[in-house]
Amino acid sequence: MGNPHVLVLPYPAQGHVLPLMELAQSLAKGGLKVSFVNTEVIHKRVVGGLSGHAVFGDQIRMVTIADGLEPGEDRAAPGKLYESINRSMPQKLEELIQEINETENDKITCLIADITLGWAQEVAAKMGVQRVGFNPGAAASAALVFSIPKLIEDGIINQDEPKARIGTKYADHEDSRLYLGTFGQLGYAKKNFSRSG
Repeated sequence: MGNPHVLVLPYPAQGHVLPLMELAQSLAKGGLKVSFVNTEVIHKRVVGGLSGHAVFGDQIRMVTIADGLEPGEDRAAPGKLYESINRSMPQKLEELIQEINETENDKITCLIADITLGWAQEVAAKMGVQRVGFNPGAAASAALVFSIPKLIEDGIINQDEPKARIGTKYADHEDSRLYLGTFGQLGYAKKNFSRSG
């Protein structure tokens, strides 16, 4: 087995890509090989926005997968991008992991995916890859979401008359690792991401 190789997958939106890009850079500085996955549209924005300001070096490889929408389709329409991603990207992610593992010495040992992409955790499990759910938002937001079942059980929230729709499929936090903290606390990463399973 080669060196640890982490596949990082953000939800394709600005507030999601940047925190995971910062995490990827921290992991690379720690000696891990990182493949950072963007949709084709977001990849063009990221690369266009860099214009020589950031160098990823050999440790971070930028890769793309299609989001399932045609080039001219409106990605800002509520729900449209999300539905397309859920429909088309799981298979594309599986194919990408398989391609990397067949063609590179450093096989994917861990997937770090935005928690809004719960299906990515399922793909990683199927492929025998360690998986981590990453919340790019505030820790309080994640704590609230994970507290909803208890709030319903305690009668604080009435599940039959919801006041707001919670439409995001979060990863099962008991079946994956959820990391909430600062990038400075990643000293354990190389050790933990070097094992698969």
